[in-house]
Amino acid sequence: MIKEIERKFLVKNHSWRDDVIKVERLRDGLVATTDGRKVRVRVYGDRSTITIKTKNKNGEKGEFEYEIPEKDAKEIIRNHCGGFQLEKTRYYVGYKDFIWQVDVYDGLLKGLIIAEIKLNNINDDLPIPAWVGREITGDSNYKKISMLKRKLENDSSLDLLFL
Repeated sequence: MIKEIERKFLVKNHSWRDDVIKVERLRDGLVATTDGRKVRVRVYGDRSTITIKTKNKNGEKGEFEYEIPEKDAKEIIRNHCGGFQLEKTRYYVGYKDFIWQVDVYDGLLKGLIIAEIKLNNINDDLPIPAWVGREITGDSNYKKISMLKRKLENDSSLDLLFL
């Protein structure tokens, strides 16, 4: 099991694009979620994975991730995730000694851009690039399941989150 410590932020502008070092296309399907835990299937590059994320405890989550055949991953996403599917392009952006992940969403969440950073320790001193905006770590308004549900229900209040 991997321990995951991450912080999430909105993005203020597009100047991060100047420092992109890698790009990949991702397609996610949310299989199940309960009480802060989730099971996700992802297809990206030449890999497909199933991931189980545990409940957040003191800013840290457990993550179990296993490679699965692409055919199986696509089947699960297509037939077992309902409307809880995401498509995004992930940009890896270097800043000082850190690699940020900037996710630009398509489909239901088109217009949303979130930057996240994975840390080794919850108390790491994190230099914040000028293009990083308000922190949304732990903000339930920005949980993907919440946003997807609201979009599927045509809740127009979600549009305010994309500003």
